[in-house]
Amino acid sequence: MEALIPVINKLQDVFNTVGSDSIQLPQIVVLGSQSSGKSSVIESVVGRSFLPRGTGIVTRRPLVLQLIYSPLDDRENRSAENGTSNAEEWGRFLHSKKCFTDFDDIRKEIENETERAAGSNKGICPEPINLKIFSTHVVNLTLVDLPGITKVPVGDQPEDIEAQIKDLVLKYIENPNSIILAVTAANTDMATSEALKLAKDVDPDGRRTLAVVTKLDLMDAGTDAIDILCGRVIPVKLGIIGVMNRSQQDIMDQKHIDDQMKDEAAFLQRKYPTLATRNGTPYLAKTLNRLLMHHIRDCLPDLKTRVNIMATQFQSLLNSYGEDVSDKSRTLLQIITKFSSAYCCTIEGTARNIETTELCGGARMGYIFHETFGRTLDSIHPLAGLSKMDILTAIRNATGPRPALFVPEVSFELLVKRQIRRLEEPSLRCVELIHEEMQRIVQHCGNEVQQEMLRFPKLHEKIVDVVTQLLRRRLPHTNVMVENIVAIELAYINTKHPDFHKDAALVPSLLKTDSDPYSQINLGQRRANTPRNHMSPQISAHSAASQQSQQPPQPNNTQQQVHEQNHVGENSTPSMASTWLSNILPPAPTRPDSIENSTNNTPVHNNIMSPVKPVNLLPDVPANHNPRRLTDKEQKDCDVIEHLIKSYFYIVRKSIQDSVPKAIMHFLVNYVKDNLQSELVTHLYKSDKAETLLNESDHIAVRRKEAADMLQALTRANHIISEIRETHMW
Repeated sequence: MEALIPVINKLQDVFNTVGSDSIQLPQIVVLGSQSSGKSSVIESVVGRSFLPRGTGIVTRRPLVLQLIYSPLDDRENRSAENGTSNAEEWGRFLHSKKCFTDFDDIRKEIENETERAAGSNKGICPEPINLKIFSTHVVNLTLVDLPGITKVPVGDQPEDIEAQIKDLVLKYIENPNSIILAVTAANTDMATSEALKLAKDVDPDGRRTLAVVTKLDLMDAGTDAIDILCGRVIPVKLGIIGVMNRSQQDIMDQKHIDDQMKDEAAFLQRKYPTLATRNGTPYLAKTLNRLLMHHIRDCLPDLKTRVNIMATQFQSLLNSYGEDVSDKSRTLLQIITKFSSAYCCTIEGTARNIETTELCGGARMGYIFHETFGRTLDSIHPLAGLSKMDILTAIRNATGPRPALFVPEVSFELLVKRQIRRLEEPSLRCVELIHEEMQRIVQHCGNEVQQEMLRFPKLHEKIVDVVTQLLRRRLPHTNVMVENIVAIELAYINTKHPDFHKDAALVPSLLKTDSDPYSQINLGQRRANTPRNHMSPQISAHSAASQQSQQPPQPNNTQQQVHEQNHVGENSTPSMASTWLSNILPPAPTRPDSIENSTNNTPVHNNIMSPVKPVNLLPDVPANHNPRRLTDKEQKDCDVIEHLIKSYFYIVRKSIQDSVPKAIMHFLVNYVKDNLQSELVTHLYKSDKAETLLNESDHIAVRRKEAADMLQALTRANHIISEIRETHMW
């Protein structure tokens, strides 16, 4: 059992070496209000005066004190090089390799370290000072002396000094492996003890709290501490021990602690004879040693589990940092191959670490092709930006000074090309989006590659540069191909396209003559809904001519000429063979269009087929507000052009929606996939600066060393605990 505390001291040394406090080792934390006598209790246990003393706040940094029993035949801690072979006691700080045999020098060193970190005007610092004291007459203990709890700031102390000290104290006493030594002065009311209050907050069951009552000799005359020491005022599960410390005058007179111990024993025998054997500094030291040993015995199994878990974690962390590079050429080629494979797998969707929070790589490209690009093309209306007057103006400009009998072909080609050109901009934008995604894939190449990139920042920078340059070289070729796809559609308007040929068959319905009696009925219905005063002159003339045609024919050539002028281009189906529409329309079916009048040999047109209503592919076309009302012929000409533009535009849009993604995949995506590794090898592996690319960043090198040191410390700690377990010490 006695060997358990040295084991903890060894573990403390192991973790102090790597500067880690992640493992909470068993220790005794001395807690109390300012000037309650904490430092005096520690000095009495050590048997030497070595702590800074004075009025006000003196302990301004935590002091982790390890008391190590070192007999004269101890070869593990004694060394002739340090001059400690025959020394009875000496001290050594963690921040200094020097051995202090004079305890006054130890006090000065503590004061200097405190002022260095906390200043010289009452400031505090949470950074601990680690001190080991080796002696032939101490018990093995690990004590932590904390700053006294204060209320009012003094000197350079901030306004929230009370909260800062409480946070510092709680950091140590919340450790479940620590024993709380709550120090309270006997000349104060125990019910107001701040130390007992904090101890109860973190240890409500009292399983690891021991109370110490100081200044027994300073109580008012006629009072004693019997009820307090017996636990009748405030019970403490581990007990309450009373001690008598040196006064300030004794310290100034340099009264030896051995003399103080004799005076303390005499005082207890005289004042509390029945309790003398269970109080005093020697009894406190033995009790602390016994409590700490039993506490260590209870904590070691859990401590071993914690050490094993942390060792596994640090081993994984060390593996992630990789080993030191011995063969740089081989390592560089491996990283290039791994990066190229990860880049291609991200595009193909076969990467091992698939992103679950957002689309990336090939999935995002597919979304751009089929969702973003597709929706953009679908949102482009075939007649967007094209009004009736624009179409009519194009028709008139295509006819010149001569009035046209039929819709000119040039106007259709001119207008449909204007609409097709609107597909070029979203196509080029699609190329840009794919280019941006391929650039972004560099950051989504898998965790393994990312770790290598963090490890070698120069290599990462160079790889990004090579990928960027490769993508930039391929971008103009891809853009030119996409532009050519649109230019190809503009170069030749294929009116013999099968799909266009079918839709163009509906054009005759737009060219029906108004002399058809069935259409006359429909026209009459339309006119019935039109106010008379809003009818155009052409419609009025046509109505008058229709009424006269129902009467017996008069041999008036003027009337007949007016009638024919009103129906120019409407009843000329036999003449359509000479027009451009006849090349895309199917042959007109034979029907009894005319019957000879036996009386005057004048052909009477009688269309027995009812007119077919034009097919509107996009019913949500916005209405055009024209400055004037179009004539019937102008309206029909515009309807024909609109219908043909819609039909042909849909054909071209479908073709571009299919061709552009294919062109991007061939000229950009697949090319980069096939040539990425060769580009990296050419610019990295075969370059003159290949050796410098594998220089690690300082950050990764420091982290690897820290992880390796911590893993080594945990391995040693695990070995120490295992040795104790093998000897059945618990």
